Amino acid sequence: MNAAGSGPARPEREREDAAYEDTAYDVYEGTAREELARLLPPVPAERDVPSAPYLHHKDRLMQHIDDDQNRTPAPARKVLRRLPRPVLLMPAAALALAGALAITFTGGGTSGDTTAQPRETATVLLDRIAGTAAKSDVQPVRQDQFVYVKSLTAGAEMKEDGSSKLEPRHEREVWMSQQVKRITKTGEIKENGEWGRMAELGGSPAGVHRPTYQWLASLPTDPDALLEELYRMASPDEDVEKAQAVFNRIGSFLGETVMPPENAAALYKAAAKLPGVTRKEDAVDAAGRHGVGIARVDKRSGEATEWVFDRDSLTLLGERSYLTRDVGAGKKGDVMEKTAYLKRGIVDHYRERPTS
Repeated sequence: MNAAGSGPARPEREREDAAYEDTAYDVYEGTAREELARLLPPVPAERDVPSAPYLHHKDRLMQHIDDDQNRTPAPARKVLRRLPRPVLLMPAAALALAGALAITFTGGGTSGDTTAQPRETATVLLDRIAGTAAKSDVQPVRQDQFVYVKSLTAGAEMKEDGSSKLEPRHEREVWMSQQVKRITKTGEIKENGEWGRMAELGGSPAGVHRPTYQWLASLPTDPDALLEELYRMASPDEDVEKAQAVFNRIGSFLGETVMPPENAAALYKAAAKLPGVTRKEDAVDAAGRHGVGIARVDKRSGEATEWVFDRDSLTLLGERSYLTRDVGAGKKGDVMEKTAYLKRGIVDHYRERPTS
């Protein structure tokens, strides 16, 4: 009787138990999803993120979390050991995601080493040098004044057999007229203890071959426009690339003249746009001062020109040129010319030296 009577009731109780289990499971699943969703970063209010993509990525992350026990730990976990302890309480999949983001924003490294920093490129270095030059305190130079530059220099002398020999270094002092008009006497020079007169046959106005303060101030300060103008003015020899002629001309402007800060900054930024410009970790001027270098190799002539800067102040210390391959005038590595800039200033008369 009891067995017969319990027959109809059993399926009904099983259905009630199954319904209860389904309801409990739904509640559990909903609670779990809410807890996991809480760990996700909130959607910023100011960003218009479409709901469908957001939910798609959210569900993908949930699946990764559910399957985390069966996954192989990501290499980024090595980085995560250095993170603060509270972060370790996050689910493993979320940790892997955080590690990937960390690698993306720190610029990488090798084998999960976030302490490695990428070496500064020539472009970045020249941009920093330009920023320093833009802040320099340069007083305007009048046309009745003279730019004075004292340097230590040495150049290679050509021999009869076509080879060259670097002469001993010596001091050189130059006084350059700042007159814009055409003049015959453009300056005076003292070299190897002897005085000389700098002159141009028929006279020379201010320009690319006689860069005065006012002429340099008239050049564009936009790097692209300036570079275009420099290319237009360049007239290289047949065995010299035009880009190298521009690079050398920029170097002579920066080392042997005085100009407004904004023009100096523009020249450095223009140099950064030239093809083939590289950074040298160690460079030495004619005075033996070590610094960081900016160089360019002229593939046509096989000669490189290198500017030397102080590592701390980013001041231009000097420059040198050397052979990058064996040529008729010498062998690879031979120095053709080197200079160290010792003093620069403005004076009112020839043979007068700046007091500071």
